[in-house]
Amino acid sequence: MQGSLIETLARQGVTRRTFMKYCATLASMMALPPSAGRAMAEAMASAPAASKRPSVIWLPFQECTGCTESITRSHSPTLEGLIFDVISLDYQETLMAAAGHQAEEALHAAMKANEGKYLLIVDGSIPLGLDGAYSCIAGKSNLESLKEVAKGAAAIVAMGSCAAFGGLPKANPNPTGAVSVADVIKDKPIVNIPGCPPIPTVMTGVLAHFLTFGSLPELDKLGRPKAFYGETIHDRCYRRPFYDQGKFAKTFDDEGARKGWCLFELGCKGPVTYNACATVKWNGGTSWPVESGHGCLGCSEPDFWDGGGFYKALSMPANPLKMAAKAAAVGAVAGVAVSFFNRGKKSAAKSAHETTTLADLEK
Repeated sequence: MQGSLIETLARQGVTRRTFMKYCATLASMMALPPSAGRAMAEAMASAPAASKRPSVIWLPFQECTGCTESITRSHSPTLEGLIFDVISLDYQETLMAAAGHQAEEALHAAMKANEGKYLLIVDGSIPLGLDGAYSCIAGKSNLESLKEVAKGAAAIVAMGSCAAFGGLPKANPNPTGAVSVADVIKDKPIVNIPGCPPIPTVMTGVLAHFLTFGSLPELDKLGRPKAFYGETIHDRCYRRPFYDQGKFAKTFDDEGARKGWCLFELGCKGPVTYNACATVKWNGGTSWPVESGHGCLGCSEPDFWDGGGFYKALSMPANPLKMAAKAAAVGAVAGVAVSFFNRGKKSAAKSAHETTTLADLEK
């Protein structure tokens, strides 16, 4: 790409106003102040020629290519994908035209030219079994490649649940000895963007933050961006009122399901899953699993595959209203008991005081 991003957008029929609106929306999603939207727009709009754009190296390891499919399926207009016009994606095996020796030369050239500055994206887990022989590229194991490329990276983005937590390859009995990026690399800043696959907007939001501020966004205890993983699916789910009313679908095709009742009893993991699916949604904000009638699988949480069954309800109260009523009743009884106890203490103290007074008078 030659010239600025704004010039490129204009050639693609995207107006400056649309781009500014996108940046403002992105900043809002990340819980940043309004000024951050303008800062993002200015930083990306002034992107220089291709040779000077921030370098990004993307290593796909033990994965299914779902994460790549997700990020390349941005909705129309492909504003999320336009962020990739601001970076120089110097290596990505699935997307690049080069192969074999040419691909390896491109990788090492990017590493050498941008040492200490490039952003490393990893999707897929890293198998440690058989000395890493379960997954190799160019005669090297994934473990060797990760250590080599991570050494010169400024930061690492573990994209997808496999890279972030080990994902499906790590599921019991974990025959390949799969681990996450953070299990291997200990000396670099790492941001986890879990999901199977992750939402494209989350990925581009993290990239935009890094490009604008030169740092990763605020992370939670699992290394996930708080802006997107700060609340549970349950917190923002449109079915939440039915949960609070104790209205649950019993099967996927009963009357409750047709009325949009809560899917908790059918195994929905929304109450313990942190992600932005309910607000950002998928396919350009069209829908998301719970809206299409299927419970959340909890795919953005560690070890979600071994969580006890996708269609088994969590060990939580199945009727929150009744539980709340019982709790209130118990509280009321306890309150009455405490009241009677305190009243009894006061009465006893009063009697003791009167007895003492009479005794004194008799003396």
